[in-house]
Amino acid sequence: MPGDDVRVGIIGAGANTRLRHIPGLKAIKGVEVAAVANRTRASGERVAGEFDIATVCDDWRQILDDESIDAVCIGTWPYMHCTLTLAALDAGKHVLVEARMAANAQEARDMLEASKANPDLVTQIVPAPHTLELDRHIIDLIADGYLGDPVGVDMRVSTGKFADFDSPKHWRHDPYLSGNNIMQMGIFYEAMMRWLGPATSVAAMGQVVVKYRMTEDGRRYAMSIPDHLDMIAALACGAQARINVSAVSGFAPAEDTWIFGTDGTLHIDPKRVLHGAKRDDKDLRPIDVPREKRIGWRVEEEFISAVRGVEQVTRTNFYDGVAYMEFTDAVNEAFRTGKTVPVPSIG
Repeated sequence: MPGDDVRVGIIGAGANTRLRHIPGLKAIKGVEVAAVANRTRASGERVAGEFDIATVCDDWRQILDDESIDAVCIGTWPYMHCTLTLAALDAGKHVLVEARMAANAQEARDMLEASKANPDLVTQIVPAPHTLELDRHIIDLIADGYLGDPVGVDMRVSTGKFADFDSPKHWRHDPYLSGNNIMQMGIFYEAMMRWLGPATSVAAMGQVVVKYRMTEDGRRYAMSIPDHLDMIAALACGAQARINVSAVSGFAPAEDTWIFGTDGTLHIDPKRVLHGAKRDDKDLRPIDVPREKRIGWRVEEEFISAVRGVEQVTRTNFYDGVAYMEFTDAVNEAFRTGKTVPVPSIG
């Protein structure tokens, strides 16, 4: 019911959980962030002190065993997302899980099947956030024929920095912790998928430019996840996409996306301003996005509203999560084998 109280447990209070999810949940009337379990007792106590959370658990299973807790927010690294989601659903808890959905597509499919087996429980993945202000209008423009027939997408994603050979190892550099996920590839593919649908195949080339990084304890760690990646994908809508993601391209724009069609072009510039032009226009011009379509960040609100039965999860549901993890696995196979790899469709 719309006014029902909801008690939430936090499993893994990562950076985004502390920045977004805990404050967002606490801001909703009738929601209590009731417990937290983190990697260590001490770190859990720090989070509890910062956000006035009553209970610190030594083990995440204690949160799932607490019958008074209705839902969990999973903010761990991807390697634990599947294990925690399956256990939470088995314990009868609603689940909000941090992106990326899982370490690989098989884990994502297992999560989807568990969700389907528990239709009374809400499951949501934290969405790719960078185009939430633009997505609804881009979708509507394409549906209304602004592009004509979609032809291609040209997308560049970069840190804008040169290779840093002295930078330390981050958990995102560790395939055990991050799985098959590569830099920012997943979030930008997720956004493109909202506008134009999924890919059906992909070819890729990747480089590991910074070949070693130092761990916190002073060990030299060999890198295997690319820090420069090029992809060419065929999309189910008939268009094709060229995507470059790089952490080693000095002075490249942070984000630059073009969507081409037979009758029109859309452009999202590095400041995330939408531009467009039709066949008879002389220049690109800014496109005003109506206020009511600027949905923006409402992840926690959407989750709690879904738990209370007043809306359905759209950003992001488990079906879309499986779709982007299938693409992620296909990209990994493509750059390691040199083959064009099919991307399985989601039934």
